[in-house]
Amino acid sequence: MFKKLRNKFLILNLVIISIMMMIAFISIYLITYSNIRSDIDMELHRISEFYRKPKENPTQPRYDFNNDKPPHDFDNIEPRSEPSLSFSLITDNQWNIIITSSIFDMGDEFYGTAKDSALSLEADTGKFKLDDNYWAFLITPHFNGYEMVFLDITSQQAILTNLIYTFLVVAFIMFIFIFFISKFFANKSIKPIKEAFDKQKQFIADASHEIKTPLAVINTNADVLLSHGEDSINNQLKWLYYIKSETERMAKLTNDLLYLTQIDYSEIEMVFACFNLSETVENAILTMEAIIFENNISLNYDIEPDLMTNGNNEQIKQVVMILLDNAVKYTNSKGTVNISLRKLHNNIVLSVTNTGKGIPKEHINKIFDRFYRTDKSRTRKNGGYGLGLAIAKTIVEQHGGSISAESILNKSTTFCVKLPCA
Repeated sequence: MFKKLRNKFLILNLVIISIMMMIAFISIYLITYSNIRSDIDMELHRISEFYRKPKENPTQPRYDFNNDKPPHDFDNIEPRSEPSLSFSLITDNQWNIIITSSIFDMGDEFYGTAKDSALSLEADTGKFKLDDNYWAFLITPHFNGYEMVFLDITSQQAILTNLIYTFLVVAFIMFIFIFFISKFFANKSIKPIKEAFDKQKQFIADASHEIKTPLAVINTNADVLLSHGEDSINNQLKWLYYIKSETERMAKLTNDLLYLTQIDYSEIEMVFACFNLSETVENAILTMEAIIFENNISLNYDIEPDLMTNGNNEQIKQVVMILLDNAVKYTNSKGTVNISLRKLHNNIVLSVTNTGKGIPKEHINKIFDRFYRTDKSRTRKNGGYGLGLAIAKTIVEQHGGSISAESILNKSTTFCVKLPCA
């Protein structure tokens, strides 16, 4: 499924970029072609004026087609300074060549072929190919006939041809680069979607498993009660307590899931206020102190007074309770729990350290995932579902802070929460 989605992204990206490149290349080509065409037209008109202009002599008469010969010699025309090859033909009304004007003599046969090629196009201006060269022409009326001006545009045509080949080569190379770049970004774009989908699948599987177990226990105990229908309730209290215990576990699981959904997707902004984080941590410690000592665990804490932060007091207290409860569950017998709260630059840092087995490195980055547990049997025994740290992480991040964990195997585990100062 994700491979197909990636390929769709890749093809769509390639099509869009290819269309944009094609539009850009065609635009560049058309602009270049228009500029060259304009330059050729200007050059043709300039050459036409040039060949019409005789050497300055006010007493010299103009050419008359009724005479057998022109009264002036075109050999006296001032030479052109441009390197472009050009020539001019003067014809009568029947398109018979009367005068040829050119810096280089190209032969009557060539002039005749050029004239016929231009006339075959049936236009006043255009271009044609003759002897591997490209020529542009311009036909204008001239006395009792026509003037035909020809300009060699082989170099300009080569520019346009080379431009097309250059575009094709560049497009091919760019297409290869774009393919691999698009594939890289398509994979990168699909990755978070795949991760979210995998997490959702895992979440549904884990939630179903967690709900399935207490339902099985409840169903079994209900069957036992039904099989002893003649007994009194007092004789069946044990089964009822089992049912009640599993019902409470399911209720806690449901509440945690609803709470996670609420803080994840609620569009209602939480009301934040400035509060004394030092007092919040101290109150959480007092709440958990009895449980800590009941489990034969030593408690040490160092709370810097009057540290203020901005947020929701109850939610931050819940984070502290989750970390303390987690520390108690995983502290070894006669172990120690150390709590520290101090200001570090512009942050307030809360650290909770407990001695014990520790967390393997491969699990450190996963312990904040929902339903993730490094020791499933022990966690189930202690009544946990693996949602506490996920809830703590969500709350901390909504307060603009961060939470992390470090562990040394068979020694200690430390959870560190950073919150911005008020």
